[in-house]
Amino acid sequence: MPKQQKGPRILAAGAAVQLLTGIPAAWGVFQRPVMEEYAFTRAQATLAFALLVAGYGVGCAAGGLLQDARGPRLAAAAGTGLLGGAFLLAAVVPAGNAALFLAVYSLPAGVGSAFLAPAVLACAQKWYAGRKGLATGVTGAAMGLSGAFLTLFVRGVGGRFGMRVCFAALGAVVLAVCGAGAAVLQDPPARGRAPAAPGLSPRAMLRTPQYRLCLAGVALAAPPVLLFSPEILAMAADRGLPEAFAPLCVVLGSAASAAGRLACPALSDKAGRKPVLYGVYLGLGIGSAFFAWARGWFFVAAYALLTFFYSGGAAVQPALNTDLFGLRHAGVNYGFLALGMSAGSLLSYAGSQLLPLPARHLAAGVCAAAGLGCFALVKPLCQNGTAVAKKA
Repeated sequence: MPKQQKGPRILAAGAAVQLLTGIPAAWGVFQRPVMEEYAFTRAQATLAFALLVAGYGVGCAAGGLLQDARGPRLAAAAGTGLLGGAFLLAAVVPAGNAALFLAVYSLPAGVGSAFLAPAVLACAQKWYAGRKGLATGVTGAAMGLSGAFLTLFVRGVGGRFGMRVCFAALGAVVLAVCGAGAAVLQDPPARGRAPAAPGLSPRAMLRTPQYRLCLAGVALAAPPVLLFSPEILAMAADRGLPEAFAPLCVVLGSAASAAGRLACPALSDKAGRKPVLYGVYLGLGIGSAFFAWARGWFFVAAYALLTFFYSGGAAVQPALNTDLFGLRHAGVNYGFLALGMSAGSLLSYAGSQLLPLPARHLAAGVCAAAGLGCFALVKPLCQNGTAVAKKA
């Protein structure tokens, strides 16, 4: 099949896969039903969310190594098995056994989603090497919409048949949809392609200050959203939103996430990665201040603002990673950068358990400011006096 026809198929397959990997964006709608179905405490249910996101960060590194060595199809197939299997196993976990739920669902689901992410992102970037922001944005937008899809699925299937049936059904859907998408993924043929751009090996990248700054910046982007997202439905009710409309926080937040994942990378192709990231962290800081006092529908708007910038920044990161460290090892290098998500998730979990709500709002603003500072210090990387990739 000609490259111009294969490229859109890769994007479509990647978008279909990503539509089922946005569990963190929808965990607010999972939290209460999971607590009721499995007799978990709030802390146990929140830990399930934190370990899922932490598993995602760790899994991105492992998934990146796998796709770098064996290609995106195998990495995506492995991720499909892990994610689909995690949903199916969650359906049979006995009530009250939080440790087993964490072991068979949270960690495998996070790692499985992460195996899928680098496979999709790196593959799409290779097919659209001249428009990496666009390729990242299209597949990332589907991940943003995943929260809305999962909200409707959990409210519909889970609300009618219970969370065990909901988890089993999600497992079947993941195996079918992600399995089909994984079968389509492949790197572009070497013939007719421009020579590969210079790039650092993962080991060399890990030794650079640019990597450490980006890692810290990724971690610091998480608290403005993850300090609150597991409890977003309860917070919405406390802030005066009618209970029947509380799930709209997740749905509209997911729509804003999709918009951010599409708009920010595309804008970064024109304006540059760092200027867009400056705007992202400024948006997270301003949004955090707005979110701290907003009530009613303003609360929904504030949460949507936060998810727009958080997801938009996350979607710019793979393109920035490629600009800084090259395309040759883009999948595995992005995987190591995603370890920042693990750190940010665990930091957010600790904050949600240890800090009162006003202190959490303050911490969110401080983290946004610190993240902006990290990216302000990132400079283009040179190797033997030559830039590894284009200016970020």
